[in-house]
Amino acid sequence: MHVKMIYAASTGYDNYMYVIIDEASKKCAVVDPVEADTILNAVKQEGLELTTILTTHHHWDHAGGNKKLVDALGPKLVVVGEERAEAVNKKVVDGEELKIGSLTVKCLHTPCHTKGHLCFYVTGQSSEAPAVFTGDTLFTAGCGHFFEGPPAQMYKALCGILASLPPHTNVYPGHEYTVNNLKFASTVEPANPDIAAFLDKSQKLRSRNEPTVPTTIQQERSYNPFMRVDEATVQKFTGQSDPVKAMGALREIKNKFKAK
Repeated sequence: MHVKMIYAASTGYDNYMYVIIDEASKKCAVVDPVEADTILNAVKQEGLELTTILTTHHHWDHAGGNKKLVDALGPKLVVVGEERAEAVNKKVVDGEELKIGSLTVKCLHTPCHTKGHLCFYVTGQSSEAPAVFTGDTLFTAGCGHFFEGPPAQMYKALCGILASLPPHTNVYPGHEYTVNNLKFASTVEPANPDIAAFLDKSQKLRSRNEPTVPTTIQQERSYNPFMRVDEATVQKFTGQSDPVKAMGALREIKNKFKAK
């Protein structure tokens, strides 16, 4: 499995699109292709066969290129996503699996940011690290807004579903928000050395316009406050001893946070 990471220029370069490549068959899938032409060029340059669009949710900056890709490549292109996403022609349920060549894609229903939000867990050969594409549910050191669901849903998504994936799973989020998220995390847990170390690293990467992703599930559990609402330090910061209430309080505080 090879993951090609592509910036979406039309959204200000903070959106990521991903091409997931099965190197043996040269078949591939694309995650959240907001810029269809960019994806078509990348697929052509590498001699790939695009078989599947994986859409995490219906927002235009994730699903906006779906129809143009279908128009270009034909109706045989499988488009997976929540019902409101553009050009979806295959509905899936939680836990359903798809194939991209020899790769297996497991669809994980993670509602909260939107009601139908999906994450995609991809596995290949046993020697390869798995990957999860998390859209606007899990960001590096953060999470998405709770637009259509309560804190309990985000708690289940982050601390139940995603946290239970193998620790070495590579995490590919929908946006490059890492530095701002880590600055917030440092106010939640100022004594957490993992936050300080990754903030320093991330700032250096971004100064060179390099991505901070992927991270891993294990790393996210060490410095992402939204995956640490069971920890006493995070609960003390929020003033809530119940992790679901801490999740809600943390999101409300983050909504008002302005990084310096």
